[in-house]
Amino acid sequence: MNDKWTSVDIPDLMGKIVIVTGANSGIGYESVREFTRKGAEVIVASRDPIKAERSILNIKEEIPGAKLEFIELNLANLDSVRKFTEKFKSKYNSLDILLNNAGIMLIPFGKTVDGFENTVGTNYLGHFALTGLLMDRLSTTPGARVVNVASNAHYAGEMDFNNLLFENKLGYTPMKAYSRSKLANLLFTYELQRRFQSRGYDVIAVAAHPGISATSLADHLFFNLISWLIQPVMKMVFQSSAMGALPSLRASVDPEALGGQYYGPDGKGEKSGYPTVVDSNSASKNEADARTLWQISEELTGIKYLD
Repeated sequence: MNDKWTSVDIPDLMGKIVIVTGANSGIGYESVREFTRKGAEVIVASRDPIKAERSILNIKEEIPGAKLEFIELNLANLDSVRKFTEKFKSKYNSLDILLNNAGIMLIPFGKTVDGFENTVGTNYLGHFALTGLLMDRLSTTPGARVVNVASNAHYAGEMDFNNLLFENKLGYTPMKAYSRSKLANLLFTYELQRRFQSRGYDVIAVAAHPGISATSLADHLFFNLISWLIQPVMKMVFQSSAMGALPSLRASVDPEALGGQYYGPDGKGEKSGYPTVVDSNSASKNEADARTLWQISEELTGIKYLD
């Protein structure tokens, strides 16, 4: 495998259809730009129409002829997820890459429209529902991929199936919720890959994490009142969004990628560097937990797929 894989290594993507969630800023934006540069038609899935359209205009200015379409998606609302998939499927008969990138981090306790704790509901359950509703397009597109964005925070994650969504705020801390959502993303990825294999589908599920990147997601690491002071320092200490996007991009397009692999930066502690295959903890590979999480996720979202 290439030691210093960069966006230059992305193969020709002409004719490919790609969905990127959380596409209007940070790693999502960088991913959209690079997919587009290589000829893919990219659906910008975002809950903010104004920011999404601004991002699309910026990319079209840089890349004339870029093929981009905005479809509104709020992962914290299952009705929005359903409307997104209906609109997508009314226009597209195939889906080559689903990059489940959107995420929220370290926020105060709150609930989604459907009553799920916000962080687990958005980062994990929203993407579980989205992937399930797009399964008919993915399963019939040769060589399709589902890429789920995780985090080193998964090492601190714990699955509590008796209180998955921190009911009545029981046991809630912003970091516990974030870590749990990212552990869930990995359990989901590995279980999805097992189900793809058992069904004989020509689709793979892969995961990636960006290391530590200077994106808006990190704003909550600091008090919002002083984040504007911190951001210049972040840009010196953390790697760029463009570098942070490379593991997701490699997981999405590398011809040598295998189902169930996990990509991250090759630097010390996987905090920064060029994308390579990395490992995740034993909790993320617990097949019994993965099956339990899958069952609970189907019950919570009402979406069943790949039994």
